[in-house]
Amino acid sequence: MEQKLLNIHQQILDAKKSGQKLLAILLDPDKIALENLDHLLLKINQSPATHIFVGGSIVENTILEELIAQLKEKTNLPVIIFPGDPSQISPQADAILFLSLLSGRNPDYLIEYQVQAAPILKKTNLEVISTGYILIESGNETAVARVSKTKPLNRENFDLVLATAQAGEMLGNKLMYLEAGSGAKNAVPLEMIQLISQNIEIPIIVGGGIVDLHGIQNAYKAGADLVVIGTAFENDSHFFES
Repeated sequence: MEQKLLNIHQQILDAKKSGQKLLAILLDPDKIALENLDHLLLKINQSPATHIFVGGSIVENTILEELIAQLKEKTNLPVIIFPGDPSQISPQADAILFLSLLSGRNPDYLIEYQVQAAPILKKTNLEVISTGYILIESGNETAVARVSKTKPLNRENFDLVLATAQAGEMLGNKLMYLEAGSGAKNAVPLEMIQLISQNIEIPIIVGGGIVDLHGIQNAYKAGADLVVIGTAFENDSHFFES
């Protein structure tokens, strides 16, 4: 089913310009059993998803390559790596979000892992999409906060979050990712999404803590250009049938 894909970043820009809302399903290799993948892919292909993200804060499972290969074979959706560290790079994917954790001050996630990844990425044909990554406090400690050893930004400090997003845009990030974290108790506040969408030009990705279709639509209305569903879909592959 593989087909030639256009520039993924340009597709996201075009969708934003035309008002088309995008949806990514995030698959964590550590939470996927390959023997159950066909059923999962059937549900993904029947869903309104426009992209598949692959990755996690820590990936200990060794199925990343096989997982991406099957995704490419059995879906027409672009497969984008959402990496926790440089070990999660596969040339089989279409693109990678080149993340910088702007909300934290751990140099490993601001620049060190990017330095390690650059020579690897240069040897692939992956489309590298510079992405500012902002972790928002969500009511419980998430894997991102624990692994990166950084604190999320206060969900009530809209000014700081906005300034962080604007700084990321000025640094040249092509996308801005507002993240509550996997399994978050609370999603990113809708007022925060709205404020940032009105004050930066680049597309906004929102993920974490969105547990139903209503949550997706609310994020879209607030200004999210692409919403990411992970845990909710992992726990219920019939998510989009409700």
